[in-house]
This record gives sequence, C-alpha cells and structure tokens, in this order.
Amino acid sequence: MQKLLLTVDKFSTYVGQAFAWLIISLTLMICWEVFGRYVLSRPHAWAFDVMIMMYGTLFMMAGAYTLSKNGHVRGDVLYGFFPPRLQAGLDLVLYIAFFIPGVVALVWAGYYYASESVAINEHSNITADGPPIYPFKIVIPIAGAVLLLQGLVEIVRCAICLRAGEWPSREEDVEEVDVDKLKQMVHVKDEDIEKLDALVVRQEAGRAP
Repeated sequence: MQKLLLTVDKFSTYVGQAFAWLIISLTLMICWEVFGRYVLSRPHAWAFDVMIMMYGTLFMMAGAYTLSKNGHVRGDVLYGFFPPRLQAGLDLVLYIAFFIPGVVALVWAGYYYASESVAINEHSNITADGPPIYPFKIVIPIAGAVLLLQGLVEIVRCAICLRAGEWPSREEDVEEVDVDKLKQMVHVKDEDIEKLDALVVRQEAGRAP
C-alpha cells in the first residue's frame, strides 16, 4: 500500500514540477510585453488573456503537488499540538465532508465548461483574433482529477495513521531549511556559535574608542 501511495505522490510531484516551467514562460512573456508596450510602443491586446491563462494553469496544476507535500494552508494554532490520531481523524472528516464533494463538483463542472468551449471553438473576444480559451478550460477537469486522486491518497493516509498511530512517509522534495539539520550537516554546535559571538563582541569592544 505504501508503495502505491508514494507512486501517486511521485505522479503529483512530476505534474507540479512539469507545469512549474510556466513560471519562466510567464516571466519572459511579461518582460517582453512591458518592453513592447513602453519601449517599442507596440502592445499586444491578447497578451493579458494569455498571461491569465498561463497563471491559472500553473495555479490549478500545482494543487495536487502541494497536497502531496502537505503544503496547503491550515490553522496550525491547535492542529500542530494534536496527537497524530486526532490529526488524522480531523483530516478524514474534512476530506470526506468538504474536499471530496468540492473537487468532484470541480471535475464535473470543469468537464461541462471544457466540452462546451471545445464545441464552439471558444476564443477570447478582446480582439478579432483573440487567443483560444478552450485549452485553458480543458485544464480545469484535468487538474481536478489529479487533485482528486491525490486526495484519495491522503484519505488512505489518514486511515493508516488512525490504525498505526503515526503518519506514513511521503515523497520527499524541496523543503524549507531546517536550522538544526543544517548544523548537523556542517558539524556546528551551539557552543561554537556562542564562542564565535563572544569573540566578535570582544573584537568590536576593542575597536571602540
């Protein structure tokens, strides 16, 4: 079971990392549009729509990736002090009561909007030759389906934690810097830091007039 959970984690990670490249494309496009508008005096009416669709795609396709890393915002004021079983029970209730119905509705509505958009070959009406919108709307049900898959994995994790009393492992990825781990890696102790601080203070005191 754990192997299956990690496989889904890897898939969500791959999807999120693949679409993360849109950040570079979006940045380059914004820079080019600013240059064209203010230096060349040749703005593109369709650029704003394309930027919104690129950012929206990035935002939606990163949802499952963020969930797989347990990175979504939650109220940790009390949650972080709960034992694992209580955390898992609370998460399980919220997943079943809110997450699953919401994401299923997203997939259903997204499929409806996407199929309708493809049927009419929908384009932006901001200009006569506006960019197509249907590729962006197709992303909605796809992103919802990937998010739903990762959500089911999280529900299984909750069930495992309720039974075992501890959270199962996750697929590792980029994490915030842990100061204590960093100290261990470079073999630095708190006593060494205190001695260095004291030395700096003495040197500064010796330089004072």
